[in-house]
Amino acid sequence: MAATVRSVLAILGRSLLLGCLAAATTACAATEPAPAAIDGDGPYVFRAPGNRLEALWVCKGKVVRRSFPARDGTRIKPRCGYPRALAIPARIAAGEAPLPAGARIIAISDLHGQYGLTLRLLRANGVIDGQDQWNAGRDHLVVAGDVFDRGEDVAETLWLLFQLQQQARAAGGAVHFLLGNHETMALYGSTRYVHPTLIDNARRLGRKYDALYAADSVLGQWLRTRPALLRLGDTLFVHGGISPANLELAVAAAATNAAYQHSLGTPKATLEADLRLARLYDHKASPIWYRGYFDGQLDTPAVRALAAELGVARIVVGHTTVGEVASFHDGRVIAIDGGLKRGRTGQLLFIEGDRLSRGLLDGRREALPALRELPADRD
Repeated sequence: MAATVRSVLAILGRSLLLGCLAAATTACAATEPAPAAIDGDGPYVFRAPGNRLEALWVCKGKVVRRSFPARDGTRIKPRCGYPRALAIPARIAAGEAPLPAGARIIAISDLHGQYGLTLRLLRANGVIDGQDQWNAGRDHLVVAGDVFDRGEDVAETLWLLFQLQQQARAAGGAVHFLLGNHETMALYGSTRYVHPTLIDNARRLGRKYDALYAADSVLGQWLRTRPALLRLGDTLFVHGGISPANLELAVAAAATNAAYQHSLGTPKATLEADLRLARLYDHKASPIWYRGYFDGQLDTPAVRALAAELGVARIVVGHTTVGEVASFHDGRVIAIDGGLKRGRTGQLLFIEGDRLSRGLLDGRREALPALRELPADRD
């Protein structure tokens, strides 16, 4: 029944999208309803004794458990939650692929459990096909943090990125998922922004919410390989931003990424007590929290100087909700938190050589607006 309902919704969604394309209006894309929430949650997949994988779902309030032999490419069919079959590798690959000559960069941020809306945006812009498979060849997709919290479909969105990363690698492309402040919060046990349904599901599964992503889980292992800083070509990607006071964290990006990966899931009190780690998690100046490009801490000459010291043409950030993908500080900062977390619309950044544009929910492309301050109605 659930599959039938999803099929009907997909047909309706395509019909609505065609109408939007015909009208060619941004307003149509903004008001089109997102797909209904997924009926269920999961799977949460754990490494178990005896070289086994244990998969758990919560389907209509009931726990479903299945056990599988842990082979390279173990296939897990959907029960509820994530609607596609999963291929689980024997080991989680670490490291980020370099950008091939001529490849595009596509970037998005702050998905916050909006699985259905993320699918629509990626499909409309040709990043994935109608079966939610990688469709961008040798291009690189960057997700600049904050898949966790707010929405219900966090695990499903993570699995989408997990699968796309494997598919992109096989096609010569790449999917880069960076750590944001909400990844770190969720994994050190802060449930302030976690959807209540997910807290209840964790209780049903007999674990605290952060333990669903512990080091014995497949997604937890994957998260512990994710960077916080990524440079592709002449562009630096980071969730919050680089403060001048923390310039060396970006200069020594490999060491900074390793410090985040090794400390992910450490209790908050321990992080705050360790001076070496506290600066990585500080709510004002750390790379995953900084808002200084937008709140008046830095003017445009200071941002230009910062980019020059880093040796980059631009810094691409999420975290600060602008409500659209836009350029700030003479193009030295590109903001990509387009408000997708609200569940109504979203945008992608495209970098093609020196040409920057944004992809809309109806598949149209347009130039980036150059803003001097945050829109008053952004929230």
